[in-house]
Amino acid sequence: MFVFVCAGCGARLTAPLFQVALPVHAHQKYGNGLQLPVLMESGTYAVEPEPWGPPWRRWEEIDPDEAAARGIHAPVFALSDAEPGAVVIAPGDTRGTVLIPEKGGGYCCGLDGADGPNMACEACGLPVASRIDDCSLWQAVWLAPNAVRRRRVDAVGAAPLSWAELTAEAKGTPPFEPITRWGSPSGPNQWWSWSPQWEAAAGRALAHLLVASEGRPVTVPGGLITEMFQRALDALLPAGPPARGAVLAGPGLPAPERDADILLVPVHPRTGETWAPVDPVASAYPVPLPFGVWLWLAFSQPHLPVPASGVMPDGVLRDDPPAPRPRYLFRVDREVFQHTLVRLSAVRSPWLRDILANVTQFMYVGLF
Repeated sequence: MFVFVCAGCGARLTAPLFQVALPVHAHQKYGNGLQLPVLMESGTYAVEPEPWGPPWRRWEEIDPDEAAARGIHAPVFALSDAEPGAVVIAPGDTRGTVLIPEKGGGYCCGLDGADGPNMACEACGLPVASRIDDCSLWQAVWLAPNAVRRRRVDAVGAAPLSWAELTAEAKGTPPFEPITRWGSPSGPNQWWSWSPQWEAAAGRALAHLLVASEGRPVTVPGGLITEMFQRALDALLPAGPPARGAVLAGPGLPAPERDADILLVPVHPRTGETWAPVDPVASAYPVPLPFGVWLWLAFSQPHLPVPASGVMPDGVLRDDPPAPRPRYLFRVDREVFQHTLVRLSAVRSPWLRDILANVTQFMYVGLF
């Protein structure tokens, strides 16, 4: 376990925390005027390895060699010149900080951090963090890497769960959830939506699926996986050549066939490690999915078709009607998709560059 302290005076700024992988939806902007919950679980922190936040430079101002050195292989709107290594925590895990009133810029309903650090160390006044709680953004506090220091407080940290332990103990991320709009004059405005986390997960995975396709059609398993990916894959990839098949693989599932082309596999939520089979399929491309999304796909519990009566049977988790389904088709998170694809070296291929250049037109037909 660690705490973060002020680099200026050493005052403690956080509760004890342990490190987890950075969520794929960490920088997601979802919808317009919507309430999103807290990004990080209490007691955890994650590190953004890349520069993120102001100041920003437009692509036209960046030398291509500099972009390539930073792992960016295709044009983007802008790149951050901030210090890499920002640490994100839950707002409730901060200690000894105060807001900086003159840095209270926000887009609509709260703080968005666009003015730079908006929280200071209470003891010495050094700007140390940015609180984010504006609408359509995940609520979080981002500690500035050049203003804080990490200090160990517990010599014996909890070991990460094994894949088998995770599969047995973790909870899946449901694909549908209620979404609420902030500031509606008519009162609460809530509806059932595809999960923002699922849409972000699909953004990262779709970029990898396109690279894994090698420009050929790709088929995915039925059910929710088809709803997540098949419409986008059919629109973005050519028809005709023999298709490559993607299969779900991971702990607790049968070993993938030796001729599997693409594996949809989980990412460990603590370590960020991508699962790999004990007997690796040498030619298969691993496509990462957040563990909660993967777990729901691999071991989802079906709802009962009608309410149960009497004593609940073993293994039945609920007997009320299933959650309402969204009224629209699944959409992939465009910004997560672009963020991932430009960081994969295969994007240098002309056909992938064409997809990037035409993402806007695919937004109009509801793919993104």
